[in-house]
Amino acid sequence: MNFDLLIENLTNPALLFFVLGVIAVLVKSDLEIPPNSSKFISLYLLFAIGFKGGQELSHEHFTAEIGWSMLFGIALSLVIPLYTFFILKKRLSLYDAGAIAAAYGSVSAVTFVTAASYLETQQLELHGHMVAIMALMESPAIIMGLVLISVFGKEEGSEIKKRTAIKHSFTNGSVLLILGSLAIGFLADDKQAEGIKPFTNDLFKGFLAIFLLDMGVTSGRKLKSFFSFGWFPVLFAAIIPLINGCIVAWISSWVTPDVSNRFIFAILAASASYIAVPAAMKISVPKANPGLFLPMALAVTFPMNITLGMPLYFLVVQNT
Repeated sequence: MNFDLLIENLTNPALLFFVLGVIAVLVKSDLEIPPNSSKFISLYLLFAIGFKGGQELSHEHFTAEIGWSMLFGIALSLVIPLYTFFILKKRLSLYDAGAIAAAYGSVSAVTFVTAASYLETQQLELHGHMVAIMALMESPAIIMGLVLISVFGKEEGSEIKKRTAIKHSFTNGSVLLILGSLAIGFLADDKQAEGIKPFTNDLFKGFLAIFLLDMGVTSGRKLKSFFSFGWFPVLFAAIIPLINGCIVAWISSWVTPDVSNRFIFAILAASASYIAVPAAMKISVPKANPGLFLPMALAVTFPMNITLGMPLYFLVVQNT
């Protein structure tokens, strides 16, 4: 059963398109998705998942379980950067440790979208409030990373940069789009939503496959220079997310009994941001090396999560 689940995930077309993108770089192909098209597809995925989540949320009644789930998600986005920072600080600079800790405490919207697709293959539904929780987890991790850098390495003039970055973490385009789409999906009635259902539902998996092809090309390019930093970043990016995901898959049973919610919590804890956090750190912590934390999140953690991580977290949820 375990082996069948792994094979099913490894032969998923979306994942295979990601592998194709990596192979294209390795064989020095000129295959690439135009930047404008790539940006459009990423915006589409965030819009579709937000709108569908809003529709699901409109059919849910706010309960104590949903309230606790929201608090649990925010707590994860604060605790993960807090403990990973001290592990990272032993081997890396203060600025790199803070930036990487923030990235791993934050979430990857694309990993979340892929996880939603994985739930469909298991005949399970993504509940709307989990989309809201994903969006809520983006900013606290960025703030925690900035606070840790500030506490352990005070510099003159850093306060202005921190305020700018904190504001950016709340107004970041991906966060704003998914929250806005969630609200619009919540407000639209079923009849109104039916009109755009072919766009938000039927085209979703095709666009996801093309986007993962682009992610494969990007990851392949970043891998070239990544190993010059040694094995510590590689091991961290591969092992820590698996630990986070498995622990959260287990302890989330204290918050919710729902299998799909627990699986999504595990994915949120295991994923790392490579869009919102790098953008915020570029503004506030220019000394942090994007050539380090970007490949860690995009070229190691992301493919690890969508190959081994998802079936592993799902098995932990099913057996606890």
